[in-house]
Amino acid sequence: MVDAGRGDSARQPWYAGITSYQWLVLVIASLGWVFDVFEGQVFVASMRDAMPALLGVSADHPSVSQWNDWAFGSFLLGGALGGVLFGVVADRIGRSKTMVITILFYSLFTCVTAFAQTPWQIVLLRFFVAMGVGGEWAVASAMVAEVMPTRSRPVMSSIFHGSSVFGTLMAVTVGALVIGNEALGANAWRWGFAIGAFPALLTVWVRWKLREPEDWVRAKERARTDENAQVGRLTDLLAPPHLRNTVVGVSLASIGLVTFWGVHIYGKNALLRRAQATALAAEGIPIKAPRKTSDRKEYKARRNEAFAKHRGAIKRAEMLSMTLNTLGGGLGLVLFGPIAMRWGRKRTFVMYHAVAFLTVLVLFQGLLARDAPAFQLALMLPVFGFFTLGMHAGYAVYFPELYPTRLRSTGSGFCFNMGRLATAAAFVVFGLVTVTDEQKAVLLAPLYLL
Repeated sequence: MVDAGRGDSARQPWYAGITSYQWLVLVIASLGWVFDVFEGQVFVASMRDAMPALLGVSADHPSVSQWNDWAFGSFLLGGALGGVLFGVVADRIGRSKTMVITILFYSLFTCVTAFAQTPWQIVLLRFFVAMGVGGEWAVASAMVAEVMPTRSRPVMSSIFHGSSVFGTLMAVTVGALVIGNEALGANAWRWGFAIGAFPALLTVWVRWKLREPEDWVRAKERARTDENAQVGRLTDLLAPPHLRNTVVGVSLASIGLVTFWGVHIYGKNALLRRAQATALAAEGIPIKAPRKTSDRKEYKARRNEAFAKHRGAIKRAEMLSMTLNTLGGGLGLVLFGPIAMRWGRKRTFVMYHAVAFLTVLVLFQGLLARDAPAFQLALMLPVFGFFTLGMHAGYAVYFPELYPTRLRSTGSGFCFNMGRLATAAAFVVFGLVTVTDEQKAVLLAPLYLL
């Protein structure tokens, strides 16, 4: 990788000498990633609305969780395929061209989801959305790494990955103002997905302003005359000297992505559960179901009526919980790079993973299990988010460093998105059993210690 900052003093601040074009690359790459994450998180914001509406059942019906798990599994499989496929494509035809394709992929298929009529259609469309989502990260992370000076790269890569929180906050905003808008009726979730078409406009700016990194241009020229320097050759990742790096990268991504989709996102349930308890208390309904089987049907009907009556307050609590979780996660993402520059990559990953495990136990087995008040949950959520999400910035920092230019997008995309396969397998299993979101998070927490 060419060091644009070669000869700079090590004592210079990371932002010294960054050109306007390098800042532009960071902005465009980050916007692509912001919208990328929005397309993924808008489903999370609507998962208690879309599937129940299509199935004709309540949001807490077991079939809703089952179909949502299958949709997650489909999304992760699509991300794995798209990340590897578009990673190879980016190494072969260029970063900017491939970025346009991936953004169009995820924005248009998210918009089409607004017209879904059955649960299986959402499951299928999430696969195609994820192909673009997985591919965009591989392309954008490689471009940021190749354009930035060496001394700036960890911080810039952390900023790039940290920008994802704005995508989640966009999804939260859509969830609160659109999906949770009672005036729009039961089909309000469809408008949330329709908004997903807007990122397609970003492709115009990408094609107008971005040029291919000089490192990639040189690697492409070298490949024309050197058979051993071919770009985007997937088999090279699984052979020495790259095999060990690939195993390390895939392992890190597998832990991070399984726990993201199975642990981190359920932080949004913290204040939601408190709001549900408040709704039941307001209607004079006990929180725990009666022991007699004959009484449970009536209890469920009354409970669902209470949740429907207080739907707006419950949705706002869910979105507030998601916001606090995301803000903490964003800070964890942005700070990963500076911490890694001081402590090193390995020690930083170990610290994030160990504390993440502890925060899961505190939130799900401590605070939620003993019905802690809302303010305690609100204080805990940013800490939970910081450590359960923050290590993901390490993938944007570390993975591009593992490979030469000719394999950078291919390798980064392969590592990050093979982790999605492990996550998809986990959700296929969870889709076959009855388990609550909170139980799922606790069962997966030990992965942080691997």
